[in-house]
Amino acid sequence: MSAAHTTAKDAPWLFRTYAGHSTAAASNALYRTNLAKGQTGLSVAFDLPTQTGYDSDHELAKGEVGKVGVPVNHLGDMRALFRDIPLEQMNTSMTINATAPWLLALYIAVAEEQGADVAALQGTVQNDIIKEYLSRGTYICPPKPSLRMITDVAAYTQKHLPKWNPMNVCSYHLQEAGATPEQELAFALATACAVLDDLKGKVSAEDFPNMVGRISFFVNAGIRFVTELCKMRAFVDLWDELCETRYGITEAKYRRFRYGVQVNSLGLTEQQPENNVYRILIEMLAVTLSKKARARAVQLPAWNEALGLPRPWDQQWSLRMQQILAYETDLLEYDDLFDGNPAIDRKVAALKDGARAELAQIDAMGGAVAAIDYMKGRLVEANADRIAKIETKETTVVGVNRWTETTPSPLTAGDGAIMVADPQAEADQIARLTAWRQSRDEAAVQAALNALRAAAASGQNVMPASIAAAKAGATTGEWGAMVRAAFGEYRAPTGVSRNPSNRTEGLEPIREAVQAVSAKLGRPLKFLVGKPGLDGHSNGAEQIAARARDCGMDIHYEGIRLTPAEIVAAAVDQDAHVIGLSILSGSHLPLIREVLDRMRAADLSVPLVVGGIIPEDDATALRALGVAAVYTPKDFELNRIMLDIVGLVDRSPLAAE
Repeated sequence: MSAAHTTAKDAPWLFRTYAGHSTAAASNALYRTNLAKGQTGLSVAFDLPTQTGYDSDHELAKGEVGKVGVPVNHLGDMRALFRDIPLEQMNTSMTINATAPWLLALYIAVAEEQGADVAALQGTVQNDIIKEYLSRGTYICPPKPSLRMITDVAAYTQKHLPKWNPMNVCSYHLQEAGATPEQELAFALATACAVLDDLKGKVSAEDFPNMVGRISFFVNAGIRFVTELCKMRAFVDLWDELCETRYGITEAKYRRFRYGVQVNSLGLTEQQPENNVYRILIEMLAVTLSKKARARAVQLPAWNEALGLPRPWDQQWSLRMQQILAYETDLLEYDDLFDGNPAIDRKVAALKDGARAELAQIDAMGGAVAAIDYMKGRLVEANADRIAKIETKETTVVGVNRWTETTPSPLTAGDGAIMVADPQAEADQIARLTAWRQSRDEAAVQAALNALRAAAASGQNVMPASIAAAKAGATTGEWGAMVRAAFGEYRAPTGVSRNPSNRTEGLEPIREAVQAVSAKLGRPLKFLVGKPGLDGHSNGAEQIAARARDCGMDIHYEGIRLTPAEIVAAAVDQDAHVIGLSILSGSHLPLIREVLDRMRAADLSVPLVVGGIIPEDDATALRALGVAAVYTPKDFELNRIMLDIVGLVDRSPLAAE
């Protein structure tokens, strides 16, 4: 086995940085700075209201505006986002799903205003709603109409944006939710099949192979980088196999597995965060070393993302990592380094066998849409296994469960280790939104929205009507309201079964403590777990709820996207003894402040505990407001958290009565 030296050096992958924050103008400045530093593609992060079809002044948007991405409410915001950036020359990735038709419509409208040839536009909308039900949580409508809008986008781009990737099948969040490599392979491929099956009826037989070739993937690469490298080679083989055998695609170029990647954020640690630099580099090797399975685009997280929002310098550090590998090393001068390696071949074969078995199970259930409940349950259980192995030290995490002694890091000393969101950004955004509404032709907007709702209800492709609404001045929330009216809203399964699991490791003393407190209370300890706001990252909340269930608590967990009023009302209705809230979007201060205010108004005197990516200064502020305990990613021992919760209830007035 040897890798031949090539006569010409391969072109590097696209260098991207996933970015967007505060306002469209601030994000535009960041994009232009990153492009000047050598970034070769744009990757747009939208805030949660934009992702879920709400305007910035909606009740659920409170505290969320501009936190995890840029707010885009209307055409004016999209203009500001791409000011002085020629879209015809860009390759733009937009991480957007439920509102993908709308954001693509705004992008097309701005490109036309710039004088661009729309047919020349290059880029991707993620547009993968199935993984939103399983892991990310930014869905709006039920699965079937959501799938229909995915393929509406695909069919529209086939005619009008032939260089655009209409869907990025996203297994990234599946791994973040705990998926094993076999599950990540199978669940992503099942999603692609569901889309292609629906798309068949919307494009001609002669155009279908080309559309198969436009489907791309967005994957995750974890720290077990040899397994991850093998997973990518398995993806290449399985996609080729499915395209040929299931869809009859004969031309090899249309069966090519094309993917972008962000390496694993789940494994980034709050403890000793400087170690994350090495994790990111090692994970990048999995998607770059093998020429056969090399990523088309790579975006790397920043070393300090477990602490809060990264600064521009942190993002530059990650970009430089890519540039050094691509331009200083000789990696791109060689053919595939792993062809013919027996160890690699064995692992790839094993992964393919496992993925085929899982895919056959999903097919037997009727495909990905029909199997959403099944896949969600599998992810929650796999994530529980992952966490348990870290707790018991079966899995080593340096600086977390081994070698925890450390010298203080100068990287995190003093102020400025993370970026602090502009506290005025939300108010400024709402003011601009108000001014936009006042300046537009209201009759034209309403006519365009009525046409959009009619198109959605009739089965017409929603893209032309969405573009017309964008040009008329409609807002993201108004577009979202139209599709909600046409298709209804949806609440995805939580994956947390009412029945306890078989897990017993270290639980007996906690179960005894729960029983003792329950006896004092006169009924089982009632623990309400909630996710206020629009944050859809539910993995932590699911694991807390599942572990509390296994410890003998009576849990109440409704899933994501609840208002503070709904959470407090549920706590009163359920007669909860303790409330636990999970917020990872950075909106913890305003949301928790409102929850506490509503608890006091309802005369609800039970402990409130909070978990999330919460800087220490914010944790201190939350405790001063009345929060009983604050947990962050460093608190990985769930059994200790369970004992803390039991102790809080035991010391509460209810237990003393």
